Amino acid sequence: MGVIGEITIGSIYLILLIGYFIWLRKKDKSRKSLWLFSGAYFLLYLVLIEILNHSFYLIIPALFFGLFYYFYQRDKPRLRNGWLFTLFLVVFATYLVAISFLGQSYITIGLLGILGIIFLFVLLFGLYALIIFLIGNSYIVLKKESHSIANLLTLILAVALIAWLVIQQIGPEILPQWALILLSIPSTILVYFFLIFWNFLLISLIYQLNQPKFNQDYLIVLGAGLIDGEKVSPILASRINRGIAFYHQQFAKAKRTPILLMSGGKGSDEKISEAEAMKNYAVEQGIPSEDILLEATSTNTYENMLFSKKLMDRLTPAGYQVIFTSNNFHIFRGAMFADQVGLKADGIGAKTAKYYLPNAFLREFAAIILMNKRRHLIVCAVIVLLFFLISMLNLIFT
Repeated sequence: MGVIGEITIGSIYLILLIGYFIWLRKKDKSRKSLWLFSGAYFLLYLVLIEILNHSFYLIIPALFFGLFYYFYQRDKPRLRNGWLFTLFLVVFATYLVAISFLGQSYITIGLLGILGIIFLFVLLFGLYALIIFLIGNSYIVLKKESHSIANLLTLILAVALIAWLVIQQIGPEILPQWALILLSIPSTILVYFFLIFWNFLLISLIYQLNQPKFNQDYLIVLGAGLIDGEKVSPILASRINRGIAFYHQQFAKAKRTPILLMSGGKGSDEKISEAEAMKNYAVEQGIPSEDILLEATSTNTYENMLFSKKLMDRLTPAGYQVIFTSNNFHIFRGAMFADQVGLKADGIGAKTAKYYLPNAFLREFAAIILMNKRRHLIVCAVIVLLFFLISMLNLIFT
């Protein structure tokens, strides 16, 4: 294409991008479309490169994306979808490398250069930067939230990473040669859980892009703990507010509103059920009480979905459309439970304070691990056994 052509395309792209960004700010619209616009423009650029080079390499990553999209649309709350999208990313990155040098694309070469610098930085300083971030984040969480185990996860992870670094440093100095192999056990397990976390985080972020249709009969609001046993907490209020926002959006689009199904039982330290407290809050926000339904016996997310499904099945045996709302970090696991009870319902996420997100996603990850604890215990046991056998062979034959 040449340097002048690349500069022209890049300049047009920047002008259009800046103009679109200004328009979005004036209209106060979501910036998700800005990412879609950027991706569409870059895709058109790649198509142009292919046409000029009389090649069809773009079909290969397109097929892998199609594979991910098919399985994702077929069954969204599946962890396998994260692996399929990761496979697409690897294939697409390989494609960019090929098109950069075969097609001599300066834009893609520049993009790969930037990504390479970022990867090199992460490789050299990423772990230390992560530890500093986790410690700083844990300080903020403990300052603003209760000092529960659930709110200490970022601090616990930081301490575990520091301990791992110390062991890796002093281990070679105090252990015999054959035992050094055993130091690979925590490293391998750490890499294994990092890959599992990457997959979970990736599919959780993709799941945030859900755009349910405005034809819902019910909207389940998942409960959370109450303040003083009767008042909704800020985190629960955000879930209700997200449900109320969709309630009004659907009325504006389709001239009919969904029933808000408040789901949450009464804890031993609560004066009223979470569902009743949620209804009181929603009524204060202007929602008519006749548009609110209560499910007041559940004690966890699985029961939220199960008991809500039974209630809706009884009230609307002919079938219904339903979605649910919870905090953005929680909706993927909520969808997994909905799938388990046979409830086809997508989740829409309520915003969560940014400082709380790292701890929240770690908590969700821990819950996902526990859902499949047998599988992960088997993998960890195999890792330990494998390196133990290697170390014993090293001791015997050296």
